[in-house]
Amino acid sequence: MNADPATLPPPQGEGFLLRPWRRDDLDSLVAYADDAEVSRGLSDRFPYPYTRQDGERFLEGQVVDLDHPVFAIEVGGRAVGGIGAHPGRGERAHGAEFGYWLGRPLWGAGLMTRVVGAFAPWAMRHLALYRLYATVLDGNPASARVLAKNGFEEEGVQRCAVYKHGQVHDLRVFAKVRRSLQDAT
Repeated sequence: MNADPATLPPPQGEGFLLRPWRRDDLDSLVAYADDAEVSRGLSDRFPYPYTRQDGERFLEGQVVDLDHPVFAIEVGGRAVGGIGAHPGRGERAHGAEFGYWLGRPLWGAGLMTRVVGAFAPWAMRHLALYRLYATVLDGNPASARVLAKNGFEEEGVQRCAVYKHGQVHDLRVFAKVRRSLQDAT
């Protein structure tokens, strides 16, 4: 249960494969990430425009720690999005924040709901988590629906938490918890 997440087989699901990012994902990464609509609901470390240099920096582990469970979402042999978790430290090591994104051509078909549905229980089980949470920008109701459909409960709102594109935004906080490691997720 506490094995190194980088060595664990990622979860799988219907119509997609989760796998580690590879250098040969660069073209696909840039093609799907370079979209203002994709970046609008994400942190600024996911820029727009998304350049080849941004993709290279990500694939080299300069943007997020790729030693944590950070996976490409593969559909039809191409990396079309990503999902990953960042475990806490110290007294917060029992929890992790996670995030995800998907290229716009794949929106609206339930793919991200299925991806989160496979990833969340896997992350809780293999990282021995009691808490898995995500924050959602106030202007991203689709992401909030993905979380709600997967049993995440909205815990509250961090008011005026993000300044993005010249506007202040609230962050909605969603979490899934369990009281013991034996509880089903």
